Amino acid sequence: MATVSPPAGQPSASPVPFGVRLQRFWRRVTEGLEVSQLWSQFEAEARASYRLYSKDVEAKTPEGLTHSGRRLHVVKEFFWAVFEKLSPARRVLLLAALILLAIPHGGINYNGEGGKVFAVELDLHFWAGLLLLLLLILEIADRVVMKRDLQIAREIQTWLLPGAPPQIPGLAVAYATRPANTVAGDYYDVFPRPGRTNEENRVVLAVADVAGKSIPAAMLMATFQASLKTLSTAQVALPELASNMNRYACSNSQGGLRFTTAFLAEYDPVRRTVDYINAGHNNPILRRASGQIERLDVGGLPFGIQPEVKYDSATVTLAPGDWLIVFTDGLVEAENARQEEYGEARVFSVIEAGKSTEPGDLLKRLMAELDLFVGNTPQHDDVTCMLLKSETF
Repeated sequence: MATVSPPAGQPSASPVPFGVRLQRFWRRVTEGLEVSQLWSQFEAEARASYRLYSKDVEAKTPEGLTHSGRRLHVVKEFFWAVFEKLSPARRVLLLAALILLAIPHGGINYNGEGGKVFAVELDLHFWAGLLLLLLLILEIADRVVMKRDLQIAREIQTWLLPGAPPQIPGLAVAYATRPANTVAGDYYDVFPRPGRTNEENRVVLAVADVAGKSIPAAMLMATFQASLKTLSTAQVALPELASNMNRYACSNSQGGLRFTTAFLAEYDPVRRTVDYINAGHNNPILRRASGQIERLDVGGLPFGIQPEVKYDSATVTLAPGDWLIVFTDGLVEAENARQEEYGEARVFSVIEAGKSTEPGDLLKRLMAELDLFVGNTPQHDDVTCMLLKSETF
């Protein structure tokens, strides 16, 4: 058989060393993460999974059990909490694999013709491993499909949120959000609300937090955004706008279970005033240039609880150097490994230290301080923050 030699002047291709191939394989598996990063990721995922299953276990654990009895009951309920989350067909696969794993390795002897003894080796553990691999493949397929759908939902949700902060006379704005899951139930927005005349033009400032997380909260967040954009086109005062928002939210709140806390405000660039309504939301922080702290707490119940609630509004005037900080509870309730909350005191400290900077820089600093505080602790709630600084024209 004829062989093809490389052209003159070109070296022949040498085989890739095994060590290099092993390194490439490991980088592909780990996506370049260090061992410490892999362990932190595993620890976070394990804690999240345990919280998911432990909810079912705790709900079915009766009081008055002995220590050993409680331990046995928890193991049993934990098994069922995992087992019942599979489809019936996959439960059978898992059950068959567990039974095969429990059978000790061995063989079967039987007598043949002529007194000969035949032995048949049965490696049931091998078949158990195949069944577990099949079950893993089926679960991964579901996860990939769900992950793809969640990514599409995340992209749609990103379209609903504002991009770069708008240019507002006398007001610098920065905002950011971090979902606890792929999609979030937090909402923020800054958009113009035209009036009958130019002097009546306003800018709407909104931050909201839908009860719950992930897909259900994200869907209600989308309806909140749509209703706010639609209802704000009507030439009505802020309290009436809030009442209309509440009535709409009550029609989609499952009897008040899916309520929404919100801070709605209108900024008047001419008079430099902020008319606001706090619908059960965390009280925003108004830090005056003098260092005085005010809390914006006038409003009413969260949207979606009682359809005929009336909302009160209040007005504050912003002077140059004043800061307005609007946030969701995910910021101040973020926990570290010792289950300590970040708290408002740390927010005050960061604001005080960065009061002379721009909102974008201060927001980055606040998020960095939050990351430093929580460390590797899994995020349990969406975090959203909006910073506004009054400036000279």
